[in-house]
Amino acid sequence: MDLGIKGRKAIICASSRGLGRACATALAEAGVDVVINGRDQATLEATASDIRKQTGATVTAIAADVGTRDGQNALFDACPEPDILVNNNGGPPLRDFRQLTRADMLDGVTQNMVTPIELIQRVVDPMIGRKFGRIVNITSASVKMPIVGLDLSSGARAGLTAFIAGVARDIAHNNVTINGILPGLFNTDRLRSGMEGMAKLQNLTFDEVAEMRRSSIPAKRFGEAHEFGQACAFLCSAHAGYITGQNLLLDGGLFNSSI
Repeated sequence: MDLGIKGRKAIICASSRGLGRACATALAEAGVDVVINGRDQATLEATASDIRKQTGATVTAIAADVGTRDGQNALFDACPEPDILVNNNGGPPLRDFRQLTRADMLDGVTQNMVTPIELIQRVVDPMIGRKFGRIVNITSASVKMPIVGLDLSSGARAGLTAFIAGVARDIAHNNVTINGILPGLFNTDRLRSGMEGMAKLQNLTFDEVAEMRRSSIPAKRFGEAHEFGQACAFLCSAHAGYITGQNLLLDGGLFNSSI
């Protein structure tokens, strides 16, 4: 399918690996000029090179912490008026909520709620002026199904989801959409590191933990990053202008609900 966005420009945050990289790749395949972002320069440059070879797209690599004003400025220096913004960021580590300090909580909210909102503030009016804009927030399935130990991440991402619900509807008549994608268990470095930690805590092997988690999913497998990327690309497409304020759960059926 031609997504109708060839020649558009996109900023994809935290996209040197994992789900962010998959989103950048899918958009590049659709003919979008992409600005990718990460903190590790070597990893970022390798990713940029791979995407260029795979897609032939224009790929600009910006090594920066998107949670800082300087990092955000670096992204917008590279792409002053993006047509597409994909918000993505790592979450706070697994931790008992009793151990969270005020500083921990403020950092978590800044990382997973405030930073995406700041970026949306900077892109939305130019998008409205051009009568085209696509914003996708990568959050987590934990917004719907909280995970013990990731309470801070779940709370901050749920706050972002609620904040955006009204904003998305307020600007929809300008052909500017804001949607969320809620990943479940995807085969990424983050999932593997989490299972390694769980294995140590429970005195199990990595394979035992992996099988327990895999068997809990109705699809009986982990998601693959490219599947996530293609879903993101569609929400960014010219065909998705009537989809806004929605939260697409990609979890292989793990969240048990009729709606």
